[in-house]
Amino acid sequence: MAASWLWAVFTVIAAFTQTVRNAAQRELTGTLGTVGATHVRFLFGFPFALVFLVGLLIATGASLPRPGLTFGPWVIVGAFAQVAATALMLAAMGERSFVVTIAYIKTEPIQVAIFGLIFLGDVVTWPMMVAIVIATAGVVIMSTNPLAFLPGKRGSGERGTSGIRPTLLGLASGAMFALSAVGFRGAILSLGMSNYAVAASFTLAVGIVMQAMLLSLYLALRQRSVLFAIVRAWKRSLFAGFAGAVASQFWFLAFALASAANVRTLALIEVLFAQVIARFAFGQRTSAREALGMVLVVAGVALLMLAQ
Repeated sequence: MAASWLWAVFTVIAAFTQTVRNAAQRELTGTLGTVGATHVRFLFGFPFALVFLVGLLIATGASLPRPGLTFGPWVIVGAFAQVAATALMLAAMGERSFVVTIAYIKTEPIQVAIFGLIFLGDVVTWPMMVAIVIATAGVVIMSTNPLAFLPGKRGSGERGTSGIRPTLLGLASGAMFALSAVGFRGAILSLGMSNYAVAASFTLAVGIVMQAMLLSLYLALRQRSVLFAIVRAWKRSLFAGFAGAVASQFWFLAFALASAANVRTLALIEVLFAQVIARFAFGQRTSAREALGMVLVVAGVALLMLAQ
């Protein structure tokens, strides 16, 4: 398969696997809390990331990369922003439906395009920007209920004042995911390796180990009981960690081959995967407004692929 299309294949696989992981983490939030459920993806994910890296090194005969001075800052930004993004996402899921929360977060591509242009010099052509705007408009339509923002009114079963908080949480999560994507892509590119798979896997391993250590230290100091709760829920946590590691592996491979804006725009198909999971796992139905939004998402993604 042509390398120019590999990033799209990697992104679709990553989006589907991430949707599965999000669903698993959502179920863990009730017993572990937001921080505990956030930690699961990193604590139980990093062993798998290390296995992926070692396996790739053995299979290809490649050597570990030697990071330069710019690698550290990039990977730190990516790692810490992703931790914040995941916590904000799970907090939003506790107040809104699974699909609507994903929709809020998926306003991310426009922010990714801006961050990527400023910090990495990633080119965004006019057809690409139109595609990003159309797809993002789709998720905004899916998630926006005008009645939810009117004092004393109800929309989708929520009071107006309660509707603003999850909206802000979801949008803030999207911004952090955007910054994380740019940070990790910057780290991968800073390695200057021709073997993009090793560069991506190495960056993932370093980033996820940092995240696991950071949250383990935080919980040990502030919420030690949550660590014990995570251990007790190890079976469900192990699945979420594995799904998260697989998703991250393919995200990083995609970032190594294409701009963060392209990857995160195509990733909007995660909303479609979320609809399937929400329907069959959580019993949540799709409204006419959400269906219209999905049509725009698909149209935007199709335009993006044609613009390549």
